[in-house]
Amino acid sequence: MSFEVIGCQIMHFGPHRAIPGRVTGAVRVRIREGFMGTTTEYSLDLKVKADCNYATSDKVRQSLLAHAAHQLNKLKTRHSEKLPAAAE
Repeated sequence: MSFEVIGCQIMHFGPHRAIPGRVTGAVRVRIREGFMGTTTEYSLDLKVKADCNYATSDKVRQSLLAHAAHQLNKLKTRHSEKLPAAAE
């Protein structure tokens, strides 16, 4: 099984409605996955957040992409875990 990230794009972001200093947004990730000889490409929209008071737009974007990367690493770990084989 293969799992690779093809691309990443910030769809939108803005201040959180209730928590001052927090920014929320969405990141669209393109993924290519191979399983049993079949390759599938799909997009995945991730909700992201970052706590950055008075940061520049570039820093906010970097923080949101870092949160998306953290979520993708957790997903990739779950996909790559080896399932136990049945005893014969």
